Amino acid sequence: MINQLVKSAGIGALFLCAVSATRLYAAEKPRILVLCTGNSARSQMAAGFLKSMDGRLELFSAGTAPAPRINPNAVQVMKEVGIDISSGVPKNVSKFLGDSFDFVITVCDDADRDCPNFRGKVGRRVHIGFIDPAKATGTPEEILAVFRKVRDEIRVRFSEFYKKDILPTM
Repeated sequence: MINQLVKSAGIGALFLCAVSATRLYAAEKPRILVLCTGNSARSQMAAGFLKSMDGRLELFSAGTAPAPRINPNAVQVMKEVGIDISSGVPKNVSKFLGDSFDFVITVCDDADRDCPNFRGKVGRRVHIGFIDPAKATGTPEEILAVFRKVRDEIRVRFSEFYKKDILPTM
């Protein structure tokens, strides 16, 4: 069929077919799992930022010991920057062990240390650690200040990671 196309339309058609095939391959969505301990704050915020950066990403977040619900402070500070993570539900990483991912990113030292072995293929495992804002103490405003600081750190480091490591794979 390609020979017929080249004979009738010329070499330009062959080039167009090659470009189309390349675009089709590049259109696959990178699969990314962001892993934390409780899956209630840092991993939810990181996944929220990545989703806001590129809708082509297929994002998941999970925890090694998931909390019963997403942390309301994480929801609040993300809403302040225009990202709604209120529908996030903490999930156990065991749900994803058979899945394949282009990136598994741990965002806390405990999850990095306790990261399980995946039966599915993992392209790259990366650790980008942050302190746990859920452990902050003080007044409600002091606690929110810690959540905001961690949120801003996540935004900066995940933006850099997206530009340097994820985007070139697409």
